[in-house]
Amino acid sequence: MDISPMDILVMKKQHPCGEKRMLVLRAGMDFKLRCIGCGHEFMAPRSKIEKNVKSVERSEKGEP
Repeated sequence: MDISPMDILVMKKQHPCGEKRMLVLRAGMDFKLRCIGCGHEFMAPRSKIEKNVKSVERSEKGEP
């Protein structure tokens, strides 16, 4: 799965705050994600995240 920083992941399960969308801050062996709803940042293994992704909203290349 091709996921890069600044993409938004729509997850199958929601975060405890109720939001399903996560912003990718870092991509590699692990992902660093930020919840769009509450701003909580966390890291998780790539295998776990890729299994729980419903869809990917691509970022624009012109964004900083």
